[in-house]
Amino acid sequence: MNKPTRSKVLRYSLRSFLILFIIGGIWTAYVQWRIHDALDQQLPEHADVGIVLGASIWHDEPSPGLKERLNHSIKLYQYGYFDHIIVTGGMDASGAIITEAEAMKRYLVNHGIPEDSIMLEGKSTSTYENLVNAKQIMDTHDWRSAIIVTHHFHGARALDIARTVGLSSYYISTTDSKALFMPWHQARETLAFAKWEWTKLFIH
Repeated sequence: MNKPTRSKVLRYSLRSFLILFIIGGIWTAYVQWRIHDALDQQLPEHADVGIVLGASIWHDEPSPGLKERLNHSIKLYQYGYFDHIIVTGGMDASGAIITEAEAMKRYLVNHGIPEDSIMLEGKSTSTYENLVNAKQIMDTHDWRSAIIVTHHFHGARALDIARTVGLSSYYISTTDSKALFMPWHQARETLAFAKWEWTKLFIH
């Protein structure tokens, strides 16, 4: 059997790269469409609880990006969209000595949210775990409806995860970011969405 020539190997490699490039482009366009589509959701007049999805903390305080989510939840609380807030997130990998949830609670209390209106979910390390554990808190308090608070780029995946974990009545309210480098986060979200679709195959 003749060995493939160098030119044939090169053509095969280029063709494979082109196919992967096209698939990647289609997937990226699909994810960005899902992200944009999630922005158009109409909020209810009132929900049982707001769920603020966790993000990194710096020196035991919310990072600038996480503060944007928290500030958005404060506005929603003040406008009367919910009376209780679940803050989510476990120990941050940055060497923090408190959980993301505890840092978020401190921030909310310092900005006028009553301490007894805030519930902590301090075990999770992913968006999936954020919402699984938040649902357990909701079930304990017989809460049925939730408004999930996060950034624009994260909203579509958060909605899909909420559907998967079995939240019965859920909505998304997102905020834009001036603190985050969006090209990086949008690219990362494209990969994260692909990973989530793969993970869903094994959850049930």
